[in-house]
Amino acid sequence: MSEGEGQHAEGNATDADENGATADLTELAKRRGFFLQTAGAYGGVAGFYTFGPQGASLKDNIEDTWRERFTVQEGNMEVDAPTVMPEPVFEASGHLDGFDDMIVECPECRASHRADHVVEDNTDYEEAEALGPDRVGEIIAEYELVCPDCGTGLADQAVEDFNLMFETNIGPGSSSPGYLRPETAQGIFVEFPQLAEYARNQLPFGVTQIGRAYRNEISPRKSLVRVREFTQAELELFVDPEEDEPDLSSVEDVVAPFYSAEAQNEADGEARELTIREAVDEGVVTDEWIAYYLGVATEWYEHIGVDMDRFRFRQHLGGELAHYAADCWDAESYVTGDWVEIAGFAYREDYDLSNHHEHSDEDYTVFRQYDEPVTVERPTVDPDMSVLGPEFGGDAGDVADALGDLAERDPDRFRDADETITVDIDGESYDVSLDAVNFAVEEVTESGEHIVPHVVEPSLGIDRALYTVLEHSLREDEVDGETRTYLELPAAVAPTTVGVFPLMDRDGLGERAREVAADLRAAGLSVAYDDSGAIGRRYRRQDEVGTPFCVTVDYATLGEPADDEDPDGDAPEPDTVTLRERDTTAQARIAIAELPRVLRELRDGDLTFDEL
Repeated sequence: MSEGEGQHAEGNATDADENGATADLTELAKRRGFFLQTAGAYGGVAGFYTFGPQGASLKDNIEDTWRERFTVQEGNMEVDAPTVMPEPVFEASGHLDGFDDMIVECPECRASHRADHVVEDNTDYEEAEALGPDRVGEIIAEYELVCPDCGTGLADQAVEDFNLMFETNIGPGSSSPGYLRPETAQGIFVEFPQLAEYARNQLPFGVTQIGRAYRNEISPRKSLVRVREFTQAELELFVDPEEDEPDLSSVEDVVAPFYSAEAQNEADGEARELTIREAVDEGVVTDEWIAYYLGVATEWYEHIGVDMDRFRFRQHLGGELAHYAADCWDAESYVTGDWVEIAGFAYREDYDLSNHHEHSDEDYTVFRQYDEPVTVERPTVDPDMSVLGPEFGGDAGDVADALGDLAERDPDRFRDADETITVDIDGESYDVSLDAVNFAVEEVTESGEHIVPHVVEPSLGIDRALYTVLEHSLREDEVDGETRTYLELPAAVAPTTVGVFPLMDRDGLGERAREVAADLRAAGLSVAYDDSGAIGRRYRRQDEVGTPFCVTVDYATLGEPADDEDPDGDAPEPDTVTLRERDTTAQARIAIAELPRVLRELRDGDLTFDEL
């Protein structure tokens, strides 16, 4: 089964030509069943991709490793929420008002483009998203930038915000508008009251979700990098900001490159290699929860095959912070000749839960128990509804609620008032007689208080992670004088763990090989069976889809001598097979009975091929 080991001139297939590498990867992805543009028979549709058999398996494996690390090992809960949600959810979350990208339209061909991308692609400006529409419009005019499609000048065209959500109607008619979710997070936030009960109202607790999200991108491009439907893996960790802090000991020695906002604003600023502990101690990352998950994510990305030399964490500049984020770092990978965001790590404070608490009829708080009961003065009002009702009619209930809120917020207003107290409701003022308010300050003993938890969010894009892993693992070398293309995928995420081949499909070899394949499948391994063509070609086919190991059943397996066997040499034992490793093409003889255990240990990293 030798392939002429030794003739190994290895290279990274993405090094020579970044644009060409992207084309090579896209061609390989379609030909070998990783991904392809959706509805190609009808001309395709921009921003939508179908994952083929190899891609779907690779995607599932990446998701499983994420679930194992961020859900199982962290002790979090997992949910699965609908992808369509009613309009009030996104009114409360702020997405209706603030989930925008900058758009500019060509006056000639009417094509729409991301205005900040037009600037970034044709000037030295980076992260133009942080500059805002007015400044981006000025840069387009200053540099006399043109439409990427037809070359018409864009200098006089308005740069405007464009909301990225897909709108729909829930049920017939238009009385119940809804939206395809732009992130999975809101499906967690809206269910917080029930989720908190499942967690026995004990902070901190985390909830994860893996699912589809939708964004009506202005100009989808670069294959899976910018699409309109994609899979997110998100964790929402609910914490008490005054009492909860992470244990950094498990990640404090993890090394990662940090590209801070300060470095980005320097002419020669660069990412710095720091341990997680150093990043916290030096104030590069100010929130320890964010630092903790940057460490966890670094180890996870390396585990699934991201090249750490083409990876960094970049801090958001002030102008590009999401509407909910107090601080945010992106994980970025270098693919398609550029740095691309593949995850976001945000400290969302109490933004989401406070908004849903205010807009809904549910309580989005948890009870924080004091160490010792405390006695406090609490302002109260007891409005006389027999007075408020006749005077304010249908607004009497709102007036009473406003009086209670004011007493809690500013009790001195009541102490300093003469005869009336004024409250404002939706821009209208109401004067209420103090005699009808019944304001008082009572001493009460409290055992705790209700707080709105803060949220720490690692949000990872599965599709971009998959694309990154493919591009970073694409290799070329030379075997037996021929150029070989292969994917150096980690065994833990490779679509197929092992290929099983008969040396030839005759003399009982095919039957025995099929039995081996069936036994390996029964042992829980992902197996590809192939008996078509020369053995070297079959190896190449599996190499190209990243299969880490191949098994060949030959005459020695059946206890028969091969035609070209040396009569004076040591013959292989019966019921053994040749096990071949993808990256080095090294081979070893393994007993069939031991094969399931050996392959599982190789896949899980408990055994190396050199140890066989």
